[in-house]
Amino acid sequence: MIKKILTMLVALFAFAGIASAENYPYRSDYMFVTVPNHSDWLYKTGENAKIEVQLYKYGIPCDGEITYEIANDMLEADKNGKATLKNGKCSIDMGTRATPGFRDLRLTANVDGKKYKHHIKVGFSVDKIEPWTKEPADFMEFWDNNVKELRKSKLKYTTENADEYSTDKMTCKLVKVDVDGQHSVYAYLFVPHNAGKGSCPAVLCPPGAGIKTIKEPLRHRYYGEGGCIRMEMEIHGLDPRLSESTFNDISKAFNDRNGGYLANGIENRDLYYMKHVYLALLRCLDVMTGLDEWDGKNLIVQGGSQGGALSIIAAALDKRVTQCVVNHPALSDMGAYSEKGRTGGYPQFNKIKGIFTKDNLTTMAYYDVVNFARHLNCDVYMTWGYNDDTCSPTTSYAVWNVIKSHKEALITPINEHWTSDATERGHYDWIMKHLK
Repeated sequence: MIKKILTMLVALFAFAGIASAENYPYRSDYMFVTVPNHSDWLYKTGENAKIEVQLYKYGIPCDGEITYEIANDMLEADKNGKATLKNGKCSIDMGTRATPGFRDLRLTANVDGKKYKHHIKVGFSVDKIEPWTKEPADFMEFWDNNVKELRKSKLKYTTENADEYSTDKMTCKLVKVDVDGQHSVYAYLFVPHNAGKGSCPAVLCPPGAGIKTIKEPLRHRYYGEGGCIRMEMEIHGLDPRLSESTFNDISKAFNDRNGGYLANGIENRDLYYMKHVYLALLRCLDVMTGLDEWDGKNLIVQGGSQGGALSIIAAALDKRVTQCVVNHPALSDMGAYSEKGRTGGYPQFNKIKGIFTKDNLTTMAYYDVVNFARHLNCDVYMTWGYNDDTCSPTTSYAVWNVIKSHKEALITPINEHWTSDATERGHYDWIMKHLK
């Protein structure tokens, strides 16, 4: 049963200049309010979407001119126009779609010599969105063989105290986990103080995209302090205690405009960089399930963006996983951009000229989240927003619509590529409520 909790926040602050991935809320004298004529932001194909646009300065309605463009989700605009604000309001007809998907209304107001931008996406027959990516005939055979090969070698890892992240309710250790004798990953492992044998659920949290340290290890301290084993991991084998400047140097060196690590070796499914990353997830799960404190029943994966993608992948590859909790998963329907007019997922390979070769598209299919999502058999809780321009709502629905196991959704239409602290805490609450 789908549980849709529609979070309707009608006020969205705009700001001058280029928007970042997390553009709400920021301080601004100007405020856009956009209200679709369907309160859930959803329409059937063929229905017209009309948006009331409001603009305020210091809370006072602004008159003036709005320019706008309308596009299919993440694609170039196919319509543009102008609208006049009277008493701070105007109405814009976005039209419709003939096929399932999202339309994006992109607004610009020229006020006091500056440009203020805002946008709103609305969906059409979203329950019928299907992924472009097809599952290879030997998809699970490929991954089963890789997992079997991984299991031939003994689990190896080292630990050292990380007192800087320990609290009066939990201990923290820095763990270095060997993946395959060549690659390794680091993680902060949190275990509740004085936990009895077999008393704790275990939660793995893979990271978002990028080459970076494990940021804010205590942001989700309520897991460890609430009785869970929790592992916050990275994927590149880089000690998270390295300085920020060192991480920046490494990121600049390897994360170039040609796709960085997410395109490294993509011409061959056996050489692709993400292969050892996907297998590292299983090694981390092995570490947690090997602890005396693990309850032997509840094994959870939880993450957002790239971390959401990796959570789905881990749950599909390791049938011990009982819950998969994710927000706006990346690496979903990555090859869809190869077809004109289709919306694909992060890392938005359409920005890299010539990447959609036959070999590359073949590899993408073996690593695409939609194909792993088809094989989930655990409970799933998924969150996504409609205004996301990193992991588009189109690809979130492409994932959601292929999941066959028990699933529940928290849909927050106004959200860009972010989740609130309350939503993050809600993930924890959902996990604890659904323990076996």
